[in-house]
Amino acid sequence: MTAVLDHLAIGTPTLADGWELFGGVLGGRWVSGGDSPGYWWGQLGFAAGPKIELLTPTGGPDAAFLERVLAARGAGPHHFNFLVTDIRATLGGIRALGIEPVGVSLDNPHWREAFLHPRSAHGIVIQVAQQAGSLVAEAPQELPEPGPPASFDLIEYHVGDLAGATRLFTEVLGGRLEAAGDGAAELTWPGGKRIRLVRKEGLPLGGSLHHVRFTRADGTFGAQDRERAGLLAKRLGLTVELAG
Repeated sequence: MTAVLDHLAIGTPTLADGWELFGGVLGGRWVSGGDSPGYWWGQLGFAAGPKIELLTPTGGPDAAFLERVLAARGAGPHHFNFLVTDIRATLGGIRALGIEPVGVSLDNPHWREAFLHPRSAHGIVIQVAQQAGSLVAEAPQELPEPGPPASFDLIEYHVGDLAGATRLFTEVLGGRLEAAGDGAAELTWPGGKRIRLVRKEGLPLGGSLHHVRFTRADGTFGAQDRERAGLLAKRLGLTVELAG
């Protein structure tokens, strides 16, 4: 059984901000997307690192879960997704840590999924999914021409329980522990995917996304890129570091 960090999902009522930031500034290329009950999702991939997924509600009773989040705190990070090769084994490992998954759905042979509630997953929703096949969908017309390629090379995530979070991300979710200290742990997955866990007390639900980092594959970010990225990231409830 393997698990790989696949994407960071961001909820937003305004897709244009995400398209401009992650596509126009950071060079994300369209991967896939489509309608699901109550919401629309679309993913962009980068030169390396996990994908970014944008979520926006589309109305109806199935949209309530996302509409509540957006009404309470505005746009911002929604979940980490991990693709696994054996979801039943993954769920067994999760339960062995004393965590009970929610929203378990194993009937669709093409997409089996389950979730960890933020109270059990150090402050953020975690989605684990077993996928068979891939969805190919046409890119939205409003997606801008992508900027120069960039690597999505770091997610820094702050947690109250560093040992517990490290155990979840390594023992069950496939992360390789590269370095560890009293206050931080560096975890990696294939494809240049990296999460740095940093101990921080007093966080709501025990954890919070601190920032994400992008590095230009060739060259550096200019002053205009940094200004645009800062404004768009603020609208999306994120802090983005442009390295180099």
